[in-house]
Amino acid sequence: MESFHLHLLIAENVLSLPMHVPLGLALTEFIAETGTPTIGHHHDFAWERSRFKVSAASDYQMGAFPPVLPAIHHVVLNSYAARQLALRTGISATIIPNVLDFETEPPQPDDLTHQLRSTLGIGPGEYLILQPTRVVPRKRIELAIELVRRLDLPCTLVISHASGDEGTTYATYLRELADLLGVRVLFAADRFGYERGRTPDGQPIFSLADAYLAADLVTYPSTVEGFGNAFLEAIYYRRPLVMSTYEIFRRDIQPKGFRVIGFDQFITDETVARAREVLRHPERAEEMTEHNFKLGRRFYSFRVLEWHLRVVLNQMGLA
Repeated sequence: MESFHLHLLIAENVLSLPMHVPLGLALTEFIAETGTPTIGHHHDFAWERSRFKVSAASDYQMGAFPPVLPAIHHVVLNSYAARQLALRTGISATIIPNVLDFETEPPQPDDLTHQLRSTLGIGPGEYLILQPTRVVPRKRIELAIELVRRLDLPCTLVISHASGDEGTTYATYLRELADLLGVRVLFAADRFGYERGRTPDGQPIFSLADAYLAADLVTYPSTVEGFGNAFLEAIYYRRPLVMSTYEIFRRDIQPKGFRVIGFDQFITDETVARAREVLRHPERAEEMTEHNFKLGRRFYSFRVLEWHLRVVLNQMGLA
């Protein structure tokens, strides 16, 4: 710490979700021994994931995920996580939601963005429905497939991310379900990246921004989310949303007045009708998304993050 003149350490999820137990333990020991001022930014906790509920290392989980140390200022994404953290550990946390740069307008579609549909084989008369999440069961992508089937419109569902660390069984199930329902679903993670690029054979790799800009509608039927990056991204790129009103959305986000096509446990006829309406009437989608963008700028911009961080640093005696 002295060699590198560290004034502050920010631990991103490494002290809350035990994906790398040795790293979490080592970091906990380092902070305990040195007293380095630390912001523990917690996105997920072990008690929120079923695969961590039965473990041979529960003592390690309780000791380091998260650790209770005076040098650590804990930050969570939502009010539910703050309450659970207090109940389970006695830790008081600051709530700082996810943010995007709403002060900067999103880019306009360019020539490469306009190539996305033809590259993916989506015709000019088809709607592109975007599912911008990993392929994991809690995202409930089967409901997006059901929605596309019930819209009774020429649509292609594009899934922009891969399965990640939770295996491929769910992806296999989704492929079989799509075949059974006659829905065209593109598992297109190999065609999207953080930045644009090229495949080894020279085909374009599009950015996630391209995916949003090319989409007519975004689906987000998750059952559980710590906050909702895909929600914020859809708001930022001004795209209408069909989404599950998961608990954090109901508690922390919906009261601010966002306009989405929401549903609870399953897709209803009303959900389908409202989704079909915004696809057929772009002016209504534009009104909805412009309203949401203004709220995003007000509540989830970098300016809001700056204000929260100033408060946290002041409480830690670093401001």
